[in-house]
Amino acid sequence: MFGLKQFLLVIVGGGIGSLARYILTTLIADKYGAHFPFGTLFVNVVGCFIIGFFMIWTTERTIVSPNLRILVTVGFLGGLTTFSSFGFETIQLLRAGNVVNAFLNMAANLGTGFLAVWLGIIAAKWI
Repeated sequence: MFGLKQFLLVIVGGGIGSLARYILTTLIADKYGAHFPFGTLFVNVVGCFIIGFFMIWTTERTIVSPNLRILVTVGFLGGLTTFSSFGFETIQLLRAGNVVNAFLNMAANLGTGFLAVWLGIIAAKWI
């Protein structure tokens, strides 16, 4: 079940996902500023959409290798999405006394994340 091939798939996918997260969050922070973690919100929502779409597409619409699912979901999306960053940034907002942005960050990540998963599922079923 756990073999070297699967470990390598997670490592490669995770590396690509982490690099994508770094590039995207940096670009977004450069464009919109760092007063609110828009980059983290963006990659979380995109990751939620991708997992919703990919898992429905690859389980209900087409057959793919379990190794491709590992590469994309555990590897790439595990590296791309940033729930730990979301948690830390939210606590930092609270520690700085910015309660409104902290709760806005929580609501935005959870609400749009769940919405993105749902939209990904709908998109996969629609195609």
